[in-house]
Amino acid sequence: MFSNFLYFLVALVIYTTSELFEAANIFDSRVVTYSLMITILFVFICSMAFKRLKKKASQNPYENIDHLINNYISRLSILALVIFAVNIYGFKLTLLFSGLKLFDAVPTIEAIIFLGLFLLYLIIIWNSAYGVQKRYFAGKISKKNFIMSNVSFSLPALLPWFFLSIVADIMGLMPWQPVREVLNTPAGEIGYIALFLVAIAIFGPVLIKKLWNCKPLEPGLPRTRIENVCQKAGLNYSNILKWELFGGTMITAGVMGLIGRFRYILVTPALLNSLDDDEIDAVMLHEIGHVQKYHMLFYLFFFAGFIACNFVFFEPVMLLLYIIEPVYKLFEFIGVEKNTAHPILISTTLVGFFILYFRFVFGFFMRNFERQADLHVYDFTNDASPLISTFYKIASFSGQSIENPNWHHYSIGQRVRFLERCQTKPALIQAHHLQVKKYIAGYFVLVVFLFGCGYSINFGTAKDAFGNFIAEKILFQQLDVDPENSDLYAVVGDYYYSKNNYEKAIDSYENVLRVDSGNIHALNNLSWLFATCPKQEYRNRKKALEYAARALEQKREAFILDTYAEALFVNNDTQKAVTAAKEALNRSKDKKEYYKSQLQRFEKMLSP
Repeated sequence: MFSNFLYFLVALVIYTTSELFEAANIFDSRVVTYSLMITILFVFICSMAFKRLKKKASQNPYENIDHLINNYISRLSILALVIFAVNIYGFKLTLLFSGLKLFDAVPTIEAIIFLGLFLLYLIIIWNSAYGVQKRYFAGKISKKNFIMSNVSFSLPALLPWFFLSIVADIMGLMPWQPVREVLNTPAGEIGYIALFLVAIAIFGPVLIKKLWNCKPLEPGLPRTRIENVCQKAGLNYSNILKWELFGGTMITAGVMGLIGRFRYILVTPALLNSLDDDEIDAVMLHEIGHVQKYHMLFYLFFFAGFIACNFVFFEPVMLLLYIIEPVYKLFEFIGVEKNTAHPILISTTLVGFFILYFRFVFGFFMRNFERQADLHVYDFTNDASPLISTFYKIASFSGQSIENPNWHHYSIGQRVRFLERCQTKPALIQAHHLQVKKYIAGYFVLVVFLFGCGYSINFGTAKDAFGNFIAEKILFQQLDVDPENSDLYAVVGDYYYSKNNYEKAIDSYENVLRVDSGNIHALNNLSWLFATCPKQEYRNRKKALEYAARALEQKREAFILDTYAEALFVNNDTQKAVTAAKEALNRSKDKKEYYKSQLQRFEKMLSP
């Protein structure tokens, strides 16, 4: 189920990166037909896949195929993401609503529509899977309830984005210019996002419990038992809720909320009906462990770390991807131009980074946090057998193998064996807690380091150096593409001149003059270099005057006259230098103080 969170978030990344691609001038209505055809084909694929599984299950009724069902759902969900990407990137369905005032004013509405399209693909999968998957639930569940449970369970993944986006839309419509100016700064954007993440983490559970249609657990022995465990553990909470997930047929529980006022404990009817009192206590201690080990706060921290690093590295990575020339040659080979290949690289990099981060980094911490929560029972008892028997019941009712792991949990077999080892060797408990603290500390140090590097590259001390590096790479790539372009060589000369590499600067400017003997830019800069170079070995008074005079023959502008005056001055013709400097000052439209100081310098040399 947690995989649905990941699928929705990847779909969100796909939609938001569609802006990187060049929009067509006219929307081609035929793409709607193409999209419908792909959707119909997808329906057929899903139907055939699960019919095949259903046939397999009927032929071998004692064979457990739950893992095959989950594999099919995962693969088809990935296929749904691919089809969604084709609709967004290839067919450019986002242009369907271009020009409509409502969508221009409130872009979140358009985003919801297209995320709804991806949701439709998932519903197609769940609808096809129901016939074979229903046999692995502990009780009866209707197809409608099965689909709606999947939908409602997945939607909270989009809550942070939704509120951030809708508030940004509203503020964009407000005439609060100072506020918008603050939010457009790096600090303003970071503060805005951080504030919303905290707000969603605190108040989000109130909305989630409504999305999941949770109701207060009625008074009785189960509620009293849970209340006693929470009181014994010192847990503050708002309410204990009945969680009708998949019709209440799943044996599971949960806890959500950072602070007690908005914290809720969730239990399914199947859990209350299937477990004995000690087992319910053990499950509650597990959920309490998540709270008292601050796992939800750390999840918020991990999510913020991802957003922060993405914020500071997005533009630098986008620029770095632009200069990976061998990759673009591969794209050229298959007929994809660079202006199309670049956004493809950006979007795939973003999606790839997103999947790797949540699948492996987030998943790694989730697995270890679950293990910490399992070990929490040892804070209150020396016997973990009720929790172990609960795990076996979950495996039995779901028909799953105890050795089936997933990306966010260790397998039931691994969890049971670790609990048993801890029971015989209690030192393992603190060792695991210490290990998790080290992991968190390492993550914190790494994120701070990466954020610092990214901030420095994007906004700080390394910005100029990084910008020069990118400019150099792009410049020389352009030279490879168009080696006869004299203007590019002039820019190369400027680049080397700014780096104090005078020899290469002279070579570059002279290359320009070989192709274009009257290039004013090269003549002027080369003259200035020969006249004023800090390294005496590169000075050449005669060439300085020659090149300045040639530039002046074509155009009498202030900056050329200034260079000519400097060349005259180093050739000891101070009187003419003063005349040229006066004309430069008279013709200048800006930098008046500079030209005035130049004239005064030359006039001072004429004074007796």
